[in-house]
Amino acid sequence: MQRFQTDRGQALPLLLLVLAVALVAAVAVGRAGAAAGEAARARTAADAAALAGAAEGRSEAARLATANGGELVSYVATGVAVEVVVRVGIAEERARAEQTLVWILQDTAG
Repeated sequence: MQRFQTDRGQALPLLLLVLAVALVAAVAVGRAGAAAGEAARARTAADAAALAGAAEGRSEAARLATANGGELVSYVATGVAVEVVVRVGIAEERARAEQTLVWILQDTAG
C-alpha cells in the first residue's frame, strides 16, 4: 500500500479540532451548572425570606436572604401577604408567603 506525502500529519489538526470542541462543550456545561446552582440557591433564599418576612417583617426577610447567600431586591407587604424578590449572582427568584393564625390546644386533663 502506497502512502502519499500529502497525507502526513492529517491526524494532528483533526485531533486539535476535537479537543477544542470538547473544551468549549465542557465550559458550556460548567456555566450551565453554575447558573442552575445559583437559581436553586436563589429559590431557597427567596422562600426563607418570604416566610421570615411574613412572620417578622422586612428586616428579618433581609437577614434570611443574606444568610442564604442572597440579596433582598424587593419586599412588598400587603395585608397578611408578603412577596419578596431575592438575587443570588445573576439569578433572581420571587416568593410569596402569608401569615396564618395557628391555634394551639392544650390538653388540660391531667
